[in-house]
Amino acid sequence: MSAVCFSFIYFNIYYIVYVKKPEVSLIISFYNDIYWLKLILAGLERQSFTNFEVIIADDGSRPEIVREIEAVSASANFPVTEIWHEDVGWRKNIILNKAIIASSGDYLIFIDGDCIPHRHFIREHYLNRQKKTILAGRRVNLSSRVSAKLTPALVRKGKLEKGLLFSLFLHKMLFKDGSHAENGVYLGNTWLKKKLNNKKKKGILGSNFSMYKEDMIALNGFDERYVLPAVGEDTDVNHRAIFAGYEIRTLKHLAIQYHKYHEKLERSSKNTEILEMNIAERKGYTKYGIRKEDL
Repeated sequence: MSAVCFSFIYFNIYYIVYVKKPEVSLIISFYNDIYWLKLILAGLERQSFTNFEVIIADDGSRPEIVREIEAVSASANFPVTEIWHEDVGWRKNIILNKAIIASSGDYLIFIDGDCIPHRHFIREHYLNRQKKTILAGRRVNLSSRVSAKLTPALVRKGKLEKGLLFSLFLHKMLFKDGSHAENGVYLGNTWLKKKLNNKKKKGILGSNFSMYKEDMIALNGFDERYVLPAVGEDTDVNHRAIFAGYEIRTLKHLAIQYHKYHEKLERSSKNTEILEMNIAERKGYTKYGIRKEDL
């Protein structure tokens, strides 16, 4: 065998094993909270589904945080890309659209930078995927006490999935702290999951939903007129997807994540006005998304 032929075979084996195109792009909306990002990356290290990339949609973190992200990303056992723009206030939808453009997977999963994924989180989103369908997972709202004690080492050991429910129920009863502990029960491949998920349809949580990239592109991504938090990125996509004929399917007890404790964000009347206008138009496609040529 010639040296040229051997080199060609070696290159192809290397490409298939090490440079395989990711099937899933996990997009994390992020802003400055580097410690919690480390917790998320620790959760991603133990995923049962491994052919994925991570896109960090950074809404203007400080330069020192960006440098730390570069250092943390270098040691990850999966590809990590940071998409950053200047901090001019809450511009989550804009950076998410940029992350969609940068993604290379055919399937997109969206999470927030304060939500740690269950071990089978990516697998359940990917195995249940369907065209023109958005999968809506649920989350456990951690208590302030559990949130404060988490470390990357504990996450890697699977502590959130072992013995967490009792602690959360206890905190809820004693301190009125944390909620939806029952969402942390993973059902896997059982008949009960179908029964529970077929009862009542749930809407999208911006921190936990997925869809084919081509379907998100068909909606033109997120509406960039929303420049304040709490209302807009998830509810707006939910309504527009339904207007476009998409189905919303729930992955309760399957695509589980653990949400950091924080106070509820104030809802903006400006955002609500945009949402109400979009609902009244009953259109799936937004002119204010990824493509701007229609404006």
